[in-house]
Amino acid sequence: MKHPEQWDWDSLRKEIPFASWQGQFKWVEEPQVSPDGESVAAIVNTGEGEFNVCINGATWETPFEKIWHLRFAPDGRLTAIVSDSGEWTLAVDGRPWENRFGYVWEPRFSADGTSIAVKFQQDMRYGMAVNDAAWATTFANMTCATLSADGRRSAAAVQVADFGEADIFAFQQGTFSAALDGKPWERRFVNVWNLAISPDGRKLAAEVRLTLYDYTIAVNGEPWGQTFNCVWEPVFDPRDGSVLAPVRQAGQWTLARDGSPAWERRFIQLWHPVFSPDGANLAAVVALSFGNWTVAVNGTPWRSTFNELVSDAVFSPDGKRVAAIGKKNGFYHIIVDDSVWPQAFDMAWAPVFSPDGRLAAARVEKKGKYTFAIDGRLWNGQAEAAWDPVFSPDGRKILFRTIENGSYLRRVLPVSEIAG
Repeated sequence: MKHPEQWDWDSLRKEIPFASWQGQFKWVEEPQVSPDGESVAAIVNTGEGEFNVCINGATWETPFEKIWHLRFAPDGRLTAIVSDSGEWTLAVDGRPWENRFGYVWEPRFSADGTSIAVKFQQDMRYGMAVNDAAWATTFANMTCATLSADGRRSAAAVQVADFGEADIFAFQQGTFSAALDGKPWERRFVNVWNLAISPDGRKLAAEVRLTLYDYTIAVNGEPWGQTFNCVWEPVFDPRDGSVLAPVRQAGQWTLARDGSPAWERRFIQLWHPVFSPDGANLAAVVALSFGNWTVAVNGTPWRSTFNELVSDAVFSPDGKRVAAIGKKNGFYHIIVDDSVWPQAFDMAWAPVFSPDGRLAAARVEKKGKYTFAIDGRLWNGQAEAAWDPVFSPDGRKILFRTIENGSYLRRVLPVSEIAG
């Protein structure tokens, strides 16, 4: 896969017929589009019990009994979960992995797409496989799987002791742990939930339940010294490797670092913390009162609030700006640096920033049609389907990927044409 700097930013428009696929196959499922916009693909049914993938009008060489969860990896490879002779595996660009399982699900990709992981079930035991290499140890139960950003390490919450459905005493003694690359911690907990792997791959943090009433964060199997009424998913500070997590105490939420308060401000709710790329700033979704949602940056909440939800907080590449989605009275809004764009939408997706952080763009839906917004201004086109916009490396152009009037269209437009 070419780096974005090597993508075709000069061709203003490319078109691939898509509606005509309906006449070639018994049915065509939802399309997927490559990151560079050069390819459109869909799962197709070619006969009784026979499925294939069509990409730019051509099918994979080998059909399968069943195919689902078609996705492009960040590096442009096309992946799908496939079934052959009653066994399941992952196919990459039409080639299935050597390993076969009773079932696989939830593919995950490293940031650059070079590593791909799946959960698998084999003989009623569960594990993870990364790049066709399965964990050596499997477990009776497994949840909350994760893959490190560089794709080198995988982890999940696992059940390490058997107990009956009504054996509440064994359950309370602790039957769950966290496994890194298939190796579980020695310490057991009543429950283990969402996990995070440190950037250097040396630490694994997880939400844990010590008793029926005490919750905390454990790092490499060692729980924080402080317990809380509840905790949410931990994150690692990219600067020093410390662990932060939302915690609930005395009926309110705040952010804790290695078990000690990190923010002075308390909230009715606090979750989904995210660091800026350089680690200098931290944003989280918070509720100032019941049903009164916003974003807090470094502990200070925005003035703009929403009565249904706030989600998808994202930093600009330089870490100086923050954008998010808010929903109020049934409509979605884009917020950038506490400023709400003027339009309201039936749906909106996570905003993306230009490389210099100067502009933000988002895919949006209104009255059943899809379009794009840049800094609060709408593109004048409409589509039946659309994918997130992509800024060129120099920030002067933007890539739109859409389906319009039965064709897939790849457009490259000057940003100034929309944003002014």
